[in-house]
Amino acid sequence: MAKTLRSDTERNRRNLIQAGARLFEVSEGPISMTEIANEAGVSVATAYRQFTSVEEVLNTYRQEVGQLLLEYSQKLSGSGLERLEKVSRYWVKLVRQRGAAMVPMRNRRGYLERLWEGAEYLLVQANAVRPALRDAMQEMGLPDIGDKAVFLWNILFDPREIFDLIDTVGLSENQVSTQLMSVLLGGLQGFAHANAFSVEKFREI
Repeated sequence: MAKTLRSDTERNRRNLIQAGARLFEVSEGPISMTEIANEAGVSVATAYRQFTSVEEVLNTYRQEVGQLLLEYSQKLSGSGLERLEKVSRYWVKLVRQRGAAMVPMRNRRGYLERLWEGAEYLLVQANAVRPALRDAMQEMGLPDIGDKAVFLWNILFDPREIFDLIDTVGLSENQVSTQLMSVLLGGLQGFAHANAFSVEKFREI
């Protein structure tokens, strides 16, 4: 009996996540937990037993997509630059396949603020790109700038901007990956040099 209840709970949770993703993909406005529950075919009370808010449903979905990126990145070999390019390309592919649901809801709090507070859906994505970013910067002869590098990657590879380049500009996934990767490398150099300049100016004072 306990096993059956656990199975039902897991199925309800999975159905709610999938239902939320379907609604987020087509929504042009806020979505309620009632709508998610109806889409999943469960009661609102059941939905709230699984998730405390619509945002939690979305963040769980984001974490699952980020986990796919992490698992992919952990299998990669080669130089930091090679791995960074591959993981970035794979992210663009994931966004094209599953990222539409991640676009509608935006958080007013900063990326690094949420990351450093331990938001799981951000941590899993950051952990997927941190090693490659660190090694790539070392290969480029740049100092380690910590999570500023992840911050920059997140800005450039935001799902909303990826869809904009694909749907509005008409770029292919490969073109988006190539161009964003080029901008990322330039941005990392700029960040590192600006950081070094700031440290040097502080020492002069």
